[in-house]
Amino acid sequence: MSRSPNWQRGMVRVDLEDTVAFVTFDRPEKLNAMDRAFWPDLRAALAWAEEMTAHCIVFRGAGTRAFSVGGDVKSFAALSTEDERRAFQIDAMQTFDAIAQCALPTIAAVRGLALGGGCEVAMACDMVIAADDAVFAMPEARFGLVPGYGVLRAPSVVGAQMAKLMVFAGERLDAESALRHGLVQRLSTADGLMDDARALARTIAAVPPAAIAAGKALINAAIDPDRVALSVETVTALHSTPESRAAVSSFGEKA
Repeated sequence: MSRSPNWQRGMVRVDLEDTVAFVTFDRPEKLNAMDRAFWPDLRAALAWAEEMTAHCIVFRGAGTRAFSVGGDVKSFAALSTEDERRAFQIDAMQTFDAIAQCALPTIAAVRGLALGGGCEVAMACDMVIAADDAVFAMPEARFGLVPGYGVLRAPSVVGAQMAKLMVFAGERLDAESALRHGLVQRLSTADGLMDDARALARTIAAVPPAAIAAGKALINAAIDPDRVALSVETVTALHSTPESRAAVSSFGEKA
């Protein structure tokens, strides 16, 4: 019996078109904000796509306003102990790593806002194609935090100085600026984004999978796992500061 070409768990949906898996962040009413279940659900989606013998994965956000605005701040407020905050951070970092280390090539098709974790997912992907209305930023500093994966990945993507500007000041990059700084590899229009992403994915999917997997593994070989552990401990500690707890609580009251 044939298996369904569709899969969904929580806010993560996967639609398989031939050999291309489209992973959709499906919470448009919240601008695709990532709840606590998002992280293991996204890892499960990646595993499903590999099991279904997809040759390429495209990430996209539901709706027209956002790829994803990042973590749901209410989920941060619900982390009451240091162990919970550490476990949350490990969960998120494992998911970014699963994207980066996935044997399949990954494309982020970004329309609208890609903030916080949304920007980090884009950075974890092998390449990014952005609509002309795309905006990238890592605004965690406003909550007394730093983007745990972004601080590791951004320097090699946009350069150390721009990474600091994004992390320290929450600098926003529009699509053209993101292209100039290396975060985006191709530009599209809002209406043409998915057609362009689909065409790129099909071109890549036609390449022998073994060659893709080998090339990706060799390019990624320089990632230092010790820096991941340092990031987890640093962000866990920041979550516990009075400034961060107050900022997160204040935001949650307004939401």
